[in-house]
Amino acid sequence: MPNRARTADSIDAHVAERILERRQALGLSQSALAERLGVSFQQLQKYETGQNRVSASRLHRLSAALGCGVETFFPPMGAEARPPEPLDPLSRVPDPQVRRALRNLVEVLAA
Repeated sequence: MPNRARTADSIDAHVAERILERRQALGLSQSALAERLGVSFQQLQKYETGQNRVSASRLHRLSAALGCGVETFFPPMGAEARPPEPLDPLSRVPDPQVRRALRNLVEVLAA
């Protein structure tokens, strides 16, 4: 089996960069963030340099520790990326009076 040096995928490198940027923006030291995560500051350094990949569960904990969503760490998906669908489908109804009437109708039917 060939001995290949591991190189960071471009997305992994982006995630690493975003972790570093977010930590610095919050004014946290590596030690403080590492303590929140339950890892050594050396391990956090490896995450921030892209030397070690960040698992999904660790990324979830990082987002909580840094007060942001996990999507913060990823690059935009490109031209095909769309904004998330609104949670309220009635928000797509352009006329506010029609939207209000529909909401009232739904409330009456649900009662």
